[in-house]
Amino acid sequence: MPKIVFRNVKVFDGTGASPFAGQVLVDGNRIKAIAPAGIALSVEDARVVEGHGGTLMPGLVESHAHLSFTDTRVGTELGNTPPEEHTLRTAENARTLLEHGFTGCVSAASAKPRLDVAVRAAIDSGDIPGPRLLTASPELTVTSGLGDARLGHIYQESFAVVQDGPDGFRRYARAMCREGVDTLKINPSGDTLLPRARSAQTVMTEAEVDAVCSVARAHERRVAAHARSAESVKLCLRHGVQIIYHANLADQEARDLLEARKATVFVAPTVGWTVAMLERGAEFGRGSDPAEKAVLQRELEATVENMRELKRRGVRVLPGGDYGFAWNPNGTNARDLEHFVKLLGFSPTEAIVAATRLGAEMMMLGAELGQVRPGYLADLLLVDGDPLADVTILQDKRRLRAVMKDGVLYKGP
Repeated sequence: MPKIVFRNVKVFDGTGASPFAGQVLVDGNRIKAIAPAGIALSVEDARVVEGHGGTLMPGLVESHAHLSFTDTRVGTELGNTPPEEHTLRTAENARTLLEHGFTGCVSAASAKPRLDVAVRAAIDSGDIPGPRLLTASPELTVTSGLGDARLGHIYQESFAVVQDGPDGFRRYARAMCREGVDTLKINPSGDTLLPRARSAQTVMTEAEVDAVCSVARAHERRVAAHARSAESVKLCLRHGVQIIYHANLADQEARDLLEARKATVFVAPTVGWTVAMLERGAEFGRGSDPAEKAVLQRELEATVENMRELKRRGVRVLPGGDYGFAWNPNGTNARDLEHFVKLLGFSPTEAIVAATRLGAEMMMLGAELGQVRPGYLADLLLVDGDPLADVTILQDKRRLRAVMKDGVLYKGP
């Protein structure tokens, strides 16, 4: 693997410190050296990438990735796609996210049991381009919960696996550990606009959540939860769930518990899904009814209030907006950074740190990823312009002059 030096760049190192002019040398898959402007680096035998004053920063991490969600109008439509075609579409989405600057992904669920696992293997072997990927199981739900598409007279495949009772959840969780997933995903709460179980409802029991978490501990895996209701957040925290998705209806007690566990817990509100539904859902026959719009608006307002408060308390709140739906397609993921700035009170610097340094921590690589530092893994973006002044630049892949993952330049000027 050749040495590569990025010359004449503004280095944003991912710590939150101000960027500085300089150059960065990559040797193999690691950052070898960084020098400020005026200090010479030994760049013999290195390929030179001219930055023209652009910003060199860590690669982005998507904290709520759905590579196997194929931009459908309704999530349960994913069950209609045969696994062979579904694998190809998942691989295509992996390429799309890498092209848009996401060099790392934490999967929030696979739409079929082994899609994440198969695509991760192909990425790691170099057969297909894609981000670093922490894989997940399908969403484990209950009868009438989010993802249960069955009808009384016919079985309908969906993106979720339905279990009832701790034994069923335990058995399926063990099977997913056998297949090699990194994360077990559960749906303890209802969901926005789901007629059988709304967001405020908690549908899994203590015993069911405990069964999955016990399996995760035994197999050294993590658990992620679709937890919109306050009670579902508290239920998850009581049993050691490490990744809380949504948490938009958290109450005072739930916020206190999240703060108490802020060293071990990550929160990703997925605000992008709600904003996109309000803006574009009607184009796809979703959320156009005035009553539905009112529900969406109330949940967005609750999300804004809760995430601002959790940020103030030092809880790790990360961008990741449930992309993979028709109104919120894969590839538009960087919109979440703009939402963090405009809605949640983050500065552009704070939003980018959340999507890089904190994203690396969520990927369990915080000591070697997510920052531009000597010895760290070389996942880097060369951006045409200054995203600290205008974070929306990161939504335009044409402004990404170079995309590097693990020392490999997938896109270069």
